[in-house]
Amino acid sequence: MRRAYLSLGSNIGNRRIHLAEAIPHVTEGDPFRLSKVYETEPVGGVAQDDFWNMIVELETGASARDLLERARRAEQAARRVRGVRWGPRTLDVDVLLVGEETSHDPEILLPHPRLYERAFVLVPLRELAPELVSEEQLAAAAGSVVELGTLESLR
Repeated sequence: MRRAYLSLGSNIGNRRIHLAEAIPHVTEGDPFRLSKVYETEPVGGVAQDDFWNMIVELETGASARDLLERARRAEQAARRVRGVRWGPRTLDVDVLLVGEETSHDPEILLPHPRLYERAFVLVPLRELAPELVSEEQLAAAAGSVVELGTLESLR
């Protein structure tokens, strides 16, 4: 068993429902913890609504590829359409870290190549695993992040 971290984001439709319904898909019975939900500005220069982002921490024996498949199933269940790169989406799930595993496979790069560039990932990751995100990394990350509360508290 090892710890894995997945980032979930949504900015189309009912963001709370998209995030909540993704959790069973990505956890598949593994023990997990959830960060709070944060409202964040989009990256990539495409005009769109703000995102709701959170992190799921898993204790899992699943491989990185298995976690990627879980992420894809969650996105499919949310009817994600892959159109414009970094465009709006019902659900975006990224595998960030899987234990100490590294991968240079273009389909599943580990650690996630933009992990330490984005405040919308680092703020909730630091909430769950402060040892993984330094103050310097957090200060250098781009983007505004506003805490909204727990997923359960948002209605």
